[in-house]
Amino acid sequence: MMKSLLVRGMLAGLIAGVLAFGFAYAFGEPPVETSIGLEETLSHDHAHAHGTDADAGAGQAAEAPEEELVPRDIQSTVGLLAGVLVYAVAIGGLLSLAFAFVQGRLGGLRPRVTALLLTGGAFAVVFLIPFLKYPANPPAVGQPGTIGSRTELYFGFVAVSLLAGILATVFGRKLADRFGAWNGFLLAAAGYLVVVALVAWLMPVVDEVPAAFPASTLWRFRTASIGTQATLWLALGLSFGALAEKSLTKKAVATSVA
Repeated sequence: MMKSLLVRGMLAGLIAGVLAFGFAYAFGEPPVETSIGLEETLSHDHAHAHGTDADAGAGQAAEAPEEELVPRDIQSTVGLLAGVLVYAVAIGGLLSLAFAFVQGRLGGLRPRVTALLLTGGAFAVVFLIPFLKYPANPPAVGQPGTIGSRTELYFGFVAVSLLAGILATVFGRKLADRFGAWNGFLLAAAGYLVVVALVAWLMPVVDEVPAAFPASTLWRFRTASIGTQATLWLALGLSFGALAEKSLTKKAVATSVA
C-alpha cells in the first residue's frame, strides 16, 4: 500500500505544481518584473552618484552589466515551472508518507478528509507561520551580504515550527484521550503557538526593505507568494485525498470479496 500511496502522492504533487505555477506566473511574475526594474534603476543611480569627478569629466562609458547565466524569459517560464514541479512532487511524496502514518489514527475520518486536515496543518506549520516571521521579499529587497544569514534564520525557524508541530500532534493525541478530541486539539494548538511565538520573539528581526521601495509592489509580491503556496497545498490535499480514497476503497472491496 505504501508504494501505491507514494505514487499517488507524487502524481497529486505534479497536478498541484502545474496549478501553482499558473498562479505564480499570473500573479507573482508582474511584481518580480517591477522589482527587477527598480533594482536596476537604484543600482544605476547609486553608481552615478558615487562616480569620480575624473570619470565624469572624461565621459567614461558606464561599465556593462554582468551577463545573466539564464535569460529572464527562461527564468520566469521553464525555470519557474521546473522549480515548482520539483518542489510540489517532493512535498506530495512526503505527504503520502505522513498520510500512511496518520490514516486510521484520527478516528473514523474518510481518507480525503484526513488528507485535507494533514495538508492544512502542514501549510500552516511549514509555510504560513514561518512566513509571518520572515516574509518573502522580491528582488531589490535585502542586502547581498546578508543572504546567507537570512536563509539560515528562515530555515531554522521552519525547523523549529515543524518540530513543534510534530510534538503538538503526538501530545495532542494523548491529550485527546484524556480530555476529549476538541479539548485535546485546543491544548495542543495552544502549546504549539506558545512555543513558536516564544522562538519568534527570541530570533533576530530582519528588516532590509529600502525606504524608496514601493509598498504596493512589496504587498503584491507577498500576497502572490501566499496565494501560490495556498494553491499548491489546497490542490495537493484535494487531489491526493481523492486518489488515496479511491485506492483504499478498492483495496477494502478486494479484501472483503476475498
